[in-house]
Amino acid sequence: MNRLNNILVKLSKRYASKWLVLLVDLCLVASTFFLAYLIRYNFEIAFDFSKFLKQIPFVLIAAAISFMVVGSHKGVVRYTGVKDVVNIIVGINLLATLLIISTYISRKYNYDSIFDIAGSVIYIHLLLNIFFLIGAKFFIRSIYHSIISDKSFYNLEHHRILIYGAGNAGMVTYDAITNDAKSNIEIFGFIDDNSKKVGKKINLLEVYDSKHITTDFIEKHKIDEVIISIQNISSERLLDITKEFLDKSIKVKITPPVQQWIDGELQISQIKDVRIEDLLGREPISIDNPILIDEYEDKVIIVTGAAGSIGSEIARKLTKFNYKKLILIDVAESPLYELQQEFIQDEIKRFEVIIVDVRNTVRMDQIFTNFNPEIIFHAAAYKHVPLMENNPYEAVSVNISGTINMSNLAIKYGVNKFVMISTDKAVNPTNVMGATKRIAELYISCLNHKGKTKFITTRFGNVLGSNGSVIPLFKKQIENGGPLTVTHKDITRFFMTIPEACSLVLEAAAMGNGGEIFVFDMGKSVKIFDLAVNMITLSGLKYPTDIDIKITGLRPGEKIYEELLANGENTRPTYHEKIMIAKSKEIDTQVVLNQIIDLHETNPKCLTLETVTKIKEIVPEYISNNSKFEALDSKN
Repeated sequence: MNRLNNILVKLSKRYASKWLVLLVDLCLVASTFFLAYLIRYNFEIAFDFSKFLKQIPFVLIAAAISFMVVGSHKGVVRYTGVKDVVNIIVGINLLATLLIISTYISRKYNYDSIFDIAGSVIYIHLLLNIFFLIGAKFFIRSIYHSIISDKSFYNLEHHRILIYGAGNAGMVTYDAITNDAKSNIEIFGFIDDNSKKVGKKINLLEVYDSKHITTDFIEKHKIDEVIISIQNISSERLLDITKEFLDKSIKVKITPPVQQWIDGELQISQIKDVRIEDLLGREPISIDNPILIDEYEDKVIIVTGAAGSIGSEIARKLTKFNYKKLILIDVAESPLYELQQEFIQDEIKRFEVIIVDVRNTVRMDQIFTNFNPEIIFHAAAYKHVPLMENNPYEAVSVNISGTINMSNLAIKYGVNKFVMISTDKAVNPTNVMGATKRIAELYISCLNHKGKTKFITTRFGNVLGSNGSVIPLFKKQIENGGPLTVTHKDITRFFMTIPEACSLVLEAAAMGNGGEIFVFDMGKSVKIFDLAVNMITLSGLKYPTDIDIKITGLRPGEKIYEELLANGENTRPTYHEKIMIAKSKEIDTQVVLNQIIDLHETNPKCLTLETVTKIKEIVPEYISNNSKFEALDSKN
């Protein structure tokens, strides 16, 4: 039995040649042609058999031409679907048309009788071809499916599922599962909230009301999993459904939005466990803008901070364009090496990886000389609020001096665009990190129009799953049995997925003309406490019974609420609904520039209080919160 299984496994990995498929189809056409004659003559050889034999080569040539024109022989038989059936029918009808035309010409011009085929035979032949050619393919497909769906074939266990959603999306999910012979998934039925669908059957499977799916029902029918297949489902409804079935010890998965389907079709591999990102109500962003193609076409592009969460994703998205050269810069050796290996594995060409500190003027000058970049995405920065609160020198050194160095070189070498990645913590900052990012924003805005370089700022909130963010922390705490730590019960944050944020960065960079601060639509702010509870729920556990949440108190410099616009700022729209331009209040450019240069030059002295005092002078809205630097505010 094991030997048979091994043979079947090997055969299942091989695909029949398209020419073999064509040959089989032609054999069937020849057989049905003979059968058509038999049916026409009441299953008696009461026709000119020698003439019939002479007609077969002509019929086969016409069939070969017809099938090759429509490409019906190119389909993979084991995956025969509706499109393949349509192709076969078109090919068969084309064959019948050729035979009718040849018969008409033969009779009109008294041509060779070989081309004169009775109309009744052609019609019967057409019907038989439809039946046998389509039937043969579905027969082979069913044999293949029945063989490899045997749980012993891949040593896998069957599991039984319900599809939540009996609409179009549910049917697409049904097709994706049933067309994947290796899935070993048995669909038991559908669930739907529409009372008009409940009790009816789809593909012989019953549609149930969710109230009917009790613990007894699940145990009786051995249901293992529920797949939610509802497009545009609200995050609240998704959470309700997920919680309902997780409480019944049932796994819950979800199909992705239609924008993420591969070539317009759902693949079973895309059906994933419900993640916390799915519960945040973030609509997927699909950026298909031809402007971006022209923007990055044949350009030399530098990405600083390329080993970080944002920098690496920007780099990945840039690889989709036909750039001239992509230079990835970071001081973090290991993660930059990992990104390099990822690109090599994906066979990405024309990229360079360089270990360098953006503060190193001489080294960076060499890089600019060697590569002559045209676009810079400046993502290099320190971002952890508590760490920077205790290390103001480093925050100024990287976030401000690094930006000064890169932007000055951009002007010197005539870079076309300089795009800085900023943060919502730069708005009315309460900590050193946010204030230094605000100063970096101010510096590049002061440089605008000082050369050909267009300086652009993109500002957004927290990104899901980034290095050091709250979600990976919560996951680790759940794995360790808890408790989850939240600094304040009312603390909220804006969230965006990393791919979403980076897509918007590339879009904003393309539309920027210099001097803009682009603000992204972050949606509704999320209560971190609720986020923690939802993550516990998604893990199949209960709060506070299984895992508790501990309130630890605000960290130095931490806000309860984040903002995307500073006092005196408002926005104006762009052509992209999720990207706005912040209309900033006027500043005295020369005064601010001098203050920033002074901070840049005095920072190496490592005089912490003097450094933070200068920061507060440049950013008067910077009021420390829960920090040792609050004393400096009382002096002002």
